[in-house]
Amino acid sequence: MDIKIDTGVYQKKRRHNMKDGGEFLLTDRTVDRYRSMMMEGLDEVCRLFETVKSPFSGISPPELRSRLKRIDTSKPVEHISELYDELYDLYLKDAVYFHHPRYLAHLNCPVLIPSLLAELFASAINTSMDTWDQSAGATLIEEKVIEWIAKLIGYSDDADGTFTSGGTQSNFLGLLLARDSILADEIYKDGRASIPLDKVGSYCVFTSEKTHFSIEKACHQLGLGADAIICIPIDRHYRMRAEALEEAADVARKAGRKPIAIVATAGTTDFGSIDPLTEIADFAQKNRIWFHVDAAYGCGLLASTRDRSRLNGIEYADSVTVDFHKSFFQPISCSALIVRQSKTLDLLTHHADYLNPRSARDADVPNRVDRSIQTTRRFEALKIWLSLRLIGEDSFGEMFECLIDITKKVANEIKKIPELRLLVEPSLTTLLFRYEPQFFPDEYIDDINEAIRSKLSHSGYSMIASTRVNNAVYLKFTLLNPTVQLKDITSVLWEIVKEGKKLSTIVSHNYKGVRAS
Repeated sequence: MDIKIDTGVYQKKRRHNMKDGGEFLLTDRTVDRYRSMMMEGLDEVCRLFETVKSPFSGISPPELRSRLKRIDTSKPVEHISELYDELYDLYLKDAVYFHHPRYLAHLNCPVLIPSLLAELFASAINTSMDTWDQSAGATLIEEKVIEWIAKLIGYSDDADGTFTSGGTQSNFLGLLLARDSILADEIYKDGRASIPLDKVGSYCVFTSEKTHFSIEKACHQLGLGADAIICIPIDRHYRMRAEALEEAADVARKAGRKPIAIVATAGTTDFGSIDPLTEIADFAQKNRIWFHVDAAYGCGLLASTRDRSRLNGIEYADSVTVDFHKSFFQPISCSALIVRQSKTLDLLTHHADYLNPRSARDADVPNRVDRSIQTTRRFEALKIWLSLRLIGEDSFGEMFECLIDITKKVANEIKKIPELRLLVEPSLTTLLFRYEPQFFPDEYIDDINEAIRSKLSHSGYSMIASTRVNNAVYLKFTLLNPTVQLKDITSVLWEIVKEGKKLSTIVSHNYKGVRAS
C-alpha cells in the first residue's frame, strides 16, 4: 500500500529547464538557482510533514526495487519537476517517518530544527574537518562542543574527543585506543605500530551479555578475534554483575589471557539497562584495564538535572561513546568518542607533509585529523552547536526525562491489558512485552508475535520491533519522540491485541502455525 499522503496537496509542477552540470555548481553566479531549488525542496518537506498519516507505507523490497529498475541513470530528467516526481516515487512516499507518533521501532528520533539549519550551512560550505586550512572556525566550534559534552561526563580540562560516523565507529575507536594504549610499550617502535602477533590471541575484553554487537565486531576488526570477548553474567535487571569481574579476570589470567578493556553499557539497546559504572570503574582502576562506556543511548541522561546521577561513575571511564543522533535529537549521523586524557588520541596521529606536517603541530595549529581515524570529515558538530545555542542544555535533559516518564506510563497501560505481558520494568525508554493469551499453546506464541509486528508494519499503521530474550520472541517499543502522547501509543497496544486475537483464532482452528508474511 502507498503511504497515506494527500498527493493533491503534495503535487506542484515546476518548469526549470535543465542546463549543463556547471550551472548547478553553487557559486556566486548560481545563488539564485540555489535559492529557488532549496525553497522548493523546503516546501516539499513541509508538505510531507503536514500530510503524512502513517509512519510507513508497508511496501515490500521487491516492489520498490522494481521501480528503481525502470530508471535509466544514463539519461537525466528534462525538467526539475520530473526530478521531484521521481524522488517522490522512489523515496519520499515510501520513506519511514521517525517523527510520526506511531513510529516505535528503533533508536530513531525526530530532529531539532536548528540542527537542520546546521545541515544547510555545513553542506553548502562543504567544510572538511581534517585541517585548520580547510575548516578554520569549524575546528574551534567542534572543540568547544567536545569540551561541553566532556564536562557533562565529568571530565577535566584534559579531556578530548572526536566526532565519528556513529556508535559503532565510536566503540571501535574506543577499543582501538584501549588496545594501543594498554600495550603502547610493546607495540610502538620508532613511532610505528607493530602488534606482536604471537600475543594477539591472548588479549581479551570483558563485556556484559547484553553489550552491543559492535563490540564483538570491533574485536574481530582489530585482530583480536571474536573469542576475545568474555561475557560477564547479568542480574535480573539485565545489568552486568560487577562482582563477577574479579573471578572472570582470575580465570582469564590463569588461562594465559591478558585483559585489555572492560566495556560497560549505559543504556542497552533492548532493555535500556545501565551497568553499575562506579563498581566497574573501581575494578578497572585496580587492575589497570581500559574502561570504555557505551553511552550511545543513555547519553541523554548527561543533560538531565533529575536523572544525571544514574550515570555516576561514567567520569572514571577512559573513553565514552555518545550518540547525539539518538538522545540529543540530531540528524544522522552525529556521534562522538570522548576520552578522559587528550594524550590518548596521540595514538591516532600520523603526519603527512602535504596535510598535517609536524611543524604545524609544533606551531600549535589545531588539525583535527590528528585526533581522528578519518581524514575528510563533515562538520557534524555544527548541528549540536546550533541546537545547544538555541534551546539550551537543560532542554535536552528535559526532553529525555519526558520520554522516560511516558515510557513508565505505557508500561502501566501494558500491565492493565490481560493479553499482554511486560517482561521487565523500563529503565530508559524501551519496553519489551508480548501478546500472550491465557491457556494458549506456547509453541505458537512466538509466531503470533512476529506476525503481529509484520502485520502492523505492512498495513502502515505502526512500526514496532521485536527481539528474542531467553529464546522467546518479544515485541519492542523504543520511544524517542518527546512530543508523542499516551493515546497514540495505547492505540498501538490495542491494535496489537486486535491482531493477536485474529491470529489466535486462526491457530486455534487447527491452523498449524502462523508465519509473518
